Formats: sequence, structure tokens, C-alpha cells
Amino acid sequence: MEGGHEANGWPIGVPEVRSSKEGTSQRMSHSTRREGTPAPLGASIVEPSADFVEFGPRAWNFALASRFASGVELLLYGAEDQTRPLYTKKLDIVENRTGLVWHCRVPMEDAEGARYYAYRVQGPRQDGHVGFPPHAHRFDPEKILIDPFAKAVFFPPGFDRSAAKRAGANDGRAPLGVLPRGGDPFSWGEDLPIRHGSDLVIYELHVRGFTMDESSGVTKVKRGTFAGLIEKIPYLKELGVTAVELLPVFQFDPQEGNFWGYMPISFFAVHGEYAMDRADWGAFDEFRQMVHAMHRAGLEVIIDCVHNHTGEGGVDDVTYSQKGIDNASYYVIGENEAYKNYSGTGNAINGNSIIARQILIESLRYWIEVMRIDGIRHDLASVVMRGTAGDLPEQPAAAVAAMAVRELGSVRHIVEPWDAAGGYQLGSAFPLQQSWQWNGKFRDDVRRFVRGDHGLVGAMMQRIYGSDDLFPEIGLYSFRPIQSVNFITSHDGFTLYDLVSYERKHNEANGHLNQDGNDHEHSWNNGVEGDVGISPAIEAKRVRDAKNLLAMLMLSAGTPMIRAGDEFLQTQHGNNNAYNQDNKTSWLDWSRKDTFAEYWRFVQGLIAFRKGHPSLGRSRFWRNDVRWFGVDGGINWDWPSRSFAFLLDGSRVNDGDLYAMINMDDAPLEFAVQDPGAWTMAFDTSKEWSRSPKPVGATVRVDSRAILVLARAMA
Repeated sequence: MEGGHEANGWPIGVPEVRSSKEGTSQRMSHSTRREGTPAPLGASIVEPSADFVEFGPRAWNFALASRFASGVELLLYGAEDQTRPLYTKKLDIVENRTGLVWHCRVPMEDAEGARYYAYRVQGPRQDGHVGFPPHAHRFDPEKILIDPFAKAVFFPPGFDRSAAKRAGANDGRAPLGVLPRGGDPFSWGEDLPIRHGSDLVIYELHVRGFTMDESSGVTKVKRGTFAGLIEKIPYLKELGVTAVELLPVFQFDPQEGNFWGYMPISFFAVHGEYAMDRADWGAFDEFRQMVHAMHRAGLEVIIDCVHNHTGEGGVDDVTYSQKGIDNASYYVIGENEAYKNYSGTGNAINGNSIIARQILIESLRYWIEVMRIDGIRHDLASVVMRGTAGDLPEQPAAAVAAMAVRELGSVRHIVEPWDAAGGYQLGSAFPLQQSWQWNGKFRDDVRRFVRGDHGLVGAMMQRIYGSDDLFPEIGLYSFRPIQSVNFITSHDGFTLYDLVSYERKHNEANGHLNQDGNDHEHSWNNGVEGDVGISPAIEAKRVRDAKNLLAMLMLSAGTPMIRAGDEFLQTQHGNNNAYNQDNKTSWLDWSRKDTFAEYWRFVQGLIAFRKGHPSLGRSRFWRNDVRWFGVDGGINWDWPSRSFAFLLDGSRVNDGDLYAMINMDDAPLEFAVQDPGAWTMAFDTSKEWSRSPKPVGATVRVDSRAILVLARAMA
């Protein structure tokens, strides 16, 4: 696209290039040695080589994209002093700019001892440009800014978040990019991507919260780190999950009061506090060691990717990077407000801007090629789907459409198909048709049905079948049930135990007068609010309801996902939005694995059952292989009905048959087995986990509020 234009009329002047590599080799003219190159974006090392047309010293190449900047200054810092740069270079608007990219080359011998880097960027502040409101630009020529393409971020001893909120200089108090290092001490060996099929069970966890509590049993210095996750791999294997989905691991502001990590200040750098070694490349190295260890154990690694907004927040919030480099290009600017707030966090990335699109695509490529992750969950994906006018078009915005290209198509792309401004594109409504999606409709319907709501038999049959109302098999696109990522709980909302123990959220500790968090969890408390002074009878009801919820999840076509800690009934004491609770509220309490040992074994059994029956997780819909029944034969469609059954023929996928009887009534029911044969008990949620070879008769008693499943071997 040299000299080309995008549909929105924004020329970039240079090709869209891969910039994920730490070093680069190129043939160099004399002018290139002096001016640098506009590709790759970010900082890279230029190594001397006999292949060069003209030899030059070992050097760094710097490239920064900004459409509206009028001046750029590069700053290099040493390890001892981050208040005064040891090298500065003002880029010439003619010599050091190509298209929208400012670039230069710095011989390492000219900046000996340099370890970190940053920019100062000049440009219009309030006058704006044609087609942009006056507040579109936020240039501050004194502000220290991180390169958006920095692969590691350093926070100096004097780092101060408040300085980034004020206009003017913040030398010594601003985060800096880490200069690339030569070589790579880490070897992947014969590491290969992991790709599970019908046995895929996703386990969503928070890196810090998973092992931070001493009850985790992890070595003290490794708690809350990627190294701590490595220590817990035997547990993950014992539980039986086959993929881990990590809450955001992008670098975020350690002074922001954030726990979840959904306010990134870099789309490339790994969050330093998740590593034992927090200096420079420590988190980068430790993350890759963790991925490598997961792969050796046969586990997929999926990351929760936040590309819809940044941690720079709204107008009065911090300026760390994009806001000061090219605010009008990176963010969606409103006419009567500073930013369009589709994300609910103060700003939204402009997926239609060529500059923003470049960083999103290169970030994806970096995590796939360099960090070797196996899947990406796209947070609030509808934000970057929006058109230039904020609409939700039928075709994907350029940034999201890029996920479908061959280079990025080697991993799973799981989208959250909604945003915080009312966008809801679940199923076929989401323009990127080959994506997998978090199915919020599955979550809500299953919760309501197990709670005891009426009129949901038809809806439950649809969810179990794979939600073909949302992912239609016939029509313009041929969807598959595996595209529906089914879940009962996630990080956002009640834990599974709290779902059956609280009718109302209790978020007072968050500091927002209990006004934050979802008010419509479809939860219930089984008679008593909370988890203090609970009678054994009520606790037993809660445990059974939790079993029912996870049994429905594991019996459904689609891709199951469970939240870490739900396997031993972790509680957050009614807090359904613990985004800022970096304490025992959010840290997993591993002692509950012993407290609820019988329940844990049941969950382990459910996961093994799911993986052992490829018929459940097949890639295509069940079609004629499934038959639906009621208690006595025909399905009871009446409004009060809360029971049904189904028989799944597994012969098509070389599996045995399954017969599930589901009773959410308040009284036991006698189910007539509609297909007599050599059925044996698989599991019963009203009992402990047990696989009994004892034959089953013509009728089966299913306890109140319970699920009973039979199995039959292949003929």
C-alpha cells in the first residue's frame, strides 16, 4: 500500500508490515543509515551483516506512527537515571518522516548504556482539523510517552500516576519502553501449538488470583506469577481441563487500583507484576516459559485480549501513550463529548483508523508468533466492530476483519459479541462469521431453568442442542455448535457458589455504594442470603444446584468453559464485580477443595465424562442423532413444566449412547425409558459421583431438582 489510501482517506505512506520481530536485517543505503526506516514500527535492532550494501554499526531503528504530530523527539535513558535522558534526537519532519511514520536510526555506540526509551510529541492542542472537533487533539510537548509498540515497559522508582493526569513534564515519573535486546536466551525446542477437539474444556483464571493465597501451596516467591501457574499444571491435569484462558496479561498501570487487568497501557508488553523477575524482559521470558510448560502438558493457552480501549481513560485521565501521540487517530472522538465510551471505561479504540488497525493486527500477530499462544478471547469485540458513525454494520470493521487472514487464522478467536453501549451481536449477528462466541443466552437460560423458572423447556432444548437459533446450521452461513462457548459463570459476575447463595449483589467493598456490577444475575439463595451460619440442609441444596448447573454445561453441544474456583465452590461473599479487589475476596481459597471434596470429585467426574464422550462435543449439530422426550414419552410443553429428557445416539462418532433425564421440579419424577436396552447409570446429581454398571429398568426415579444420565455401550 505504498502511497495508497484507505477507504476513510487516511494515507499511511508505508506498507502494513510485520513488526513483531525483535531484530531485523535489511540492505541499507547511506540515507537509510542516517534516516532509519519506517518499518518495522516500534524499536528494533539492526545488526551489521555482509549482506548490507553499505556496512554500518550495530544500531537501533525507531518508527512511530502519528498522522497529526508536527514534531517528535526520541529520548534514551540509562539504567541508573530516568529523570534525564543520556541521548536525545529531534526528528526532522522531512528527513525522518515517511507517510504517517516518524523514524530514525541510532548507532548503539552513540548512546552507550541506553536501556529505556520514550518520546515527546508536538502537535496541535485545541484548534483541531477539518472533520474533527476542537478537543480531538491532546498533544503535550513536555509529556513523556511510551511507544505503543514497546514490547516491555519499565516503571522507574519515581513513577507517579498522578503526574500523567496533569499537563506538563513528568520526567522520572513516567513509564518507559525497554529497548530490544540482542538474541533470545529462550529455546522453544520442538514446541508445537495445541489444538483440542471434542475434549476441549476451557478453564478461565486470573494469573495473580489463582495462586496468590498461601492455601494454593505454591512456593511463596512464585505466588501470583506465571511461574506459580507452572507449579499448578499437575492440578489442572488432575481436574481434567484442556485449555486455560488467562484474564488480561497486557501491561497495566500498577497504581490504578485495578485487579482484573482490563485497562491496558500496552498491547504488547506482559504485565510485569505477574513475573518473579520484574526487571525489563523478566515477564516476557516467564510468560513464554509458562506457555511452553502448558504445551508440554497438552494444555492450550488462550489470552483475554483487550483491544477495544486502553488504560488512558477519559479526558481527565492519564496520558501515557496513544493519547499524546495521536489521540484523534487512535480513539473514537465524539462531537459533544471527548470520547465515545462504547467500552464503559472512558474511551474506545477506532477500529476504522489505519493507525489503530495497524497496532491491533500487529499485536495479534505478536502474541501468536512470538508468544505462541493458542487462542485469543476478544474483550467487548463489538466496540471495534462499530463503523465510523458508531453504528454496528453487517460487515466487520477493518481491524476485526483482519482476524480472518491466514497469518492470524491459526488460532482460536473467541469474541465477546457485545459492548458497554448496547451493542449485542450474539450468534449470526456478529459480522465475523467464523468466530467463536461467548454465549450469554446459554448462561441466562440455564441459570433461570435451574433456579426453577417456568416456561423454559423449549429454550433449554435449544441451548443443549447447540443454540442453533443463534448459530443457524442452514442459511447464508453454516455455523457449528462448537462456535457457542457455553458458560454458567465467568470472572464478570457471581461465582458459581454465590449464584446459588445470593439473590442480591454485595459490592460495598468496591467503593461505589453498591451501584456497580450486574443487577440481573438470575441468582437465588436457597432460602438464606449469604454464606454465614448456613444449615447443612441449605448447603446441600446449594451443592446440588451447582452440580445441576455444571451438568447442564457438560451435557450441551458447544464448547464448555468454567471459571477457576467453581470446581470447589469459591465464594466472593456476594461481590459480583470484584475488579479492584486484589485481596482474599478474589484470591482462590484452595482450602475449599477439602471442604467441598465430594463436590470437587463430582466436577472432576463431569469433565472426564464430557471428554470421554465425543458425541457431546462433536463439531456438527446432532441432527437426527438426538430424540427428545418427556417423563412419560411426549414432551410436556405446558408453562409449569420443568422436566424433559433426551437420547443421544453416539454411533456416528464412534461413541456409545446417552440418555439424560432432567428434573427441576420440586418433587421426584418417574421417567419411563423410551428406548429400552442395556442402560447403566452414568451419574446422578443428587448423589456422589459414581459410575455404576448395574442395569437400569424400564422406569427411573429422578430426585427433585436433579439430573440423571444413563449410558449404553456401542452395539
